Amino acid sequence: MTTSTLTAGDLEFLARPLHGFLTVGGATRPPQPRPIWFEATADGAVQFFSEPDAPKLRRLREDPRASLIVAAPVGERERWVSVDGRVSIEPDGAHDLAARLAARYWDLDDPTRAADLAAILAGEQVRAVLHPDKVRRMSF
Repeated sequence: MTTSTLTAGDLEFLARPLHGFLTVGGATRPPQPRPIWFEATADGAVQFFSEPDAPKLRRLREDPRASLIVAAPVGERERWVSVDGRVSIEPDGAHDLAARLAARYWDLDDPTRAADLAAILAGEQVRAVLHPDKVRRMSF
């Protein structure tokens, strides 16, 4: 099924601590999917954070098209959601997003993970927002 927006079921699925695989456009370069942490927003976008000079952001500045796919883990019934659209790079909100996602994906009572988060928050980060043009999903 293909739509241009995330459904309530998609949002529920994407709220889980699952890895997304982001693929960015690159014209003459082959796609290179990368695992990312992400958050679906109330308005139906998908956001993630990154260092401003990361290769994926350099590519997105050249060509803002991207695709994110998120799949259920092995042992669960098959399910995935794919979001295609254009990415905007936002200078604000990255550290707050990083802190929320770290709490979702890591046990921050673990001193090593708390130190990892502190290192992320000490560095410069930007927030990238994937605005859906096409959302596909499959489950059975």
